[in-house]
Amino acid sequence: MKKRKILFLGESYRADAITWTNGLKEFGDFEIISWELKTPSNSLYNKLMRILEFKFALFKIKKLVKLHRPDMVIAERTTSYGFLAALSGVKPIAIAQQGRTDLWPENSPFLPFKKALQNYAFKKATLIHAWGPVMAISMAKAHVDMEKVLVLPKGIDLTKFENRNTASPDQISAIVTRSLMPEYRHDIILKAFGILNEKGIDFTLTIVGDGTQLAILKNLAKKLEIENKVLFTGRIPNTELPKLLQASSFYISMPITEGVSASLFEAMASNCFPIVTDIPGNQSWIQHRKNGQLIALDDPKMLAEELLWSFENKDLRKKAVLMNRKFVENNADYKVNMRIIADKYHELIDANTTN
Repeated sequence: MKKRKILFLGESYRADAITWTNGLKEFGDFEIISWELKTPSNSLYNKLMRILEFKFALFKIKKLVKLHRPDMVIAERTTSYGFLAALSGVKPIAIAQQGRTDLWPENSPFLPFKKALQNYAFKKATLIHAWGPVMAISMAKAHVDMEKVLVLPKGIDLTKFENRNTASPDQISAIVTRSLMPEYRHDIILKAFGILNEKGIDFTLTIVGDGTQLAILKNLAKKLEIENKVLFTGRIPNTELPKLLQASSFYISMPITEGVSASLFEAMASNCFPIVTDIPGNQSWIQHRKNGQLIALDDPKMLAEELLWSFENKDLRKKAVLMNRKFVENNADYKVNMRIIADKYHELIDANTTN
């Protein structure tokens, strides 16, 4: 039987994309052909060059389609790669909304343009992925045909993220695993730990990853006089992450916007007690003072107080981490969810072939 090919449009190096495409290879026996924009968007000049590259992207994609003749096209981000997928000429089309709405930043002068691209992609797509309920809510508000929407996270590999937590219950040991970018508000986390330090409370804080804020955050830790208690690991291999999570009692994430966070699922699977921002993307999974904590945006004082409260309430934390592990096993198991997605793609390809 001929192996089926999928053209993936998106940034193939990202962890989310790797999970998606690897899952399709493993559980659907698909061959994946990838294409992505080459210009990074880390400066104003590069952003302008990226827009220029985007204008000529369709020509390159059409050449790729002619060469490989894929059976299906899939794309991340409804406002960019999803729009290109809709124009590619390949059917069926599956697009994934990556953020709560993908219309980001909310104050962008290009928002009406992005909305028009997104609406076109929604209209032309055969299947639309909402990796979590918060995305489906925004799709319904945008009058998407909800018959085309599959609400299901890709999930995480539970064999890697095991519930064997080794953290000491007598010390606050916290971990942050989000990119060091402004929207993830690592400065709020450091300020909260600065407050705990002033109160004489012992802790360790591990900040995993890299990004534009690294030097700024290191300077802030020094200014707050907590640099000896904060470990900046930099970028690490994915194989090292489970061990760091299992050595931490708390997982902290303070983004200003959220879609579905694989990082949160990884922490929940590893018996870390989650403390996250009180925004829709987190409210889908966390109930305040039940299975985690929900913290107001940009409020280091509240973060410090709630962290201390949860540290002192050990029985609640014990129940919460067991509840969270069970939730991830039942709802975010990569081996179960990616098989469902892969089977759905085969079904769509079969239907398109017979039509």
